[in-house]
Amino acid sequence: MSGHRAPLAYKRESFIDGWSGRSLRLLSEYLEPLDRLGREKIRDTIVFFGSARIKETGPLSRYYQEARELARLVTRWSDALEPPTRRFVVCTGGGPGIMEAANRGAIDGGGKSIGFNIALPFEQAPNPFLTPELNFEFHYFFMRKFWFAYLAKALIVFPGGFGTLDELTEILTLAQTQKLDKRIQIILYGTEFWREIINFEAMVKHGVISPEDLDLFAYADSPSAALARLKLFLEEHYLQPDQVRAAEELPDIAKSRI
Repeated sequence: MSGHRAPLAYKRESFIDGWSGRSLRLLSEYLEPLDRLGREKIRDTIVFFGSARIKETGPLSRYYQEARELARLVTRWSDALEPPTRRFVVCTGGGPGIMEAANRGAIDGGGKSIGFNIALPFEQAPNPFLTPELNFEFHYFFMRKFWFAYLAKALIVFPGGFGTLDELTEILTLAQTQKLDKRIQIILYGTEFWREIINFEAMVKHGVISPEDLDLFAYADSPSAALARLKLFLEEHYLQPDQVRAAEELPDIAKSRI
């Protein structure tokens, strides 16, 4: 008498979704994006951070418009580069507000648009301007943060709240402690806002950061100024002929490491 085959372990939802399957869930949030980004030939990204609460109209709406325009300009410039892989693709947290504006601008520019979303009980539904193949949903915050840092060559931080501050200070800490195995341009967009929110000079005065830590970031107040700073940095550090040749010797997804 033949018995029924037991289900394969990786097809047992009660196992995968339970405590014992946690390590597999963690690993899947690394391997699945790795596979999908590789198939889409994404080499590196320009990450936009900012508040989910800033809308197209209303208070601080100029930042929505300017994030959209900057993402459009970045996309048009990057899509004109020669290598067959996709360089400096606009990437956000995939939600509303500034994230929506940047993803929308990338689509305006005729390019791809990446969203690393997070499953939350409120806010953070995917915005409609994500390239379907590059629309990701994470359960674990730290895996989502890993992917923000993993491919980023630049970070543009628009006004935001706790989440934006968390993302900014984590990248600043990684850069300060030399845990990033690459150069990264960090731009705080909106000088007046950021100088009011964070008094970096006071941190230097009280000795909790070093004066040279102020060189880890720069300010910008218009899409054209931010684009000019980005282009100068990326052309110097990532678009020299010898750098491009060295990068092309590696699989696309391995070209940027933490």
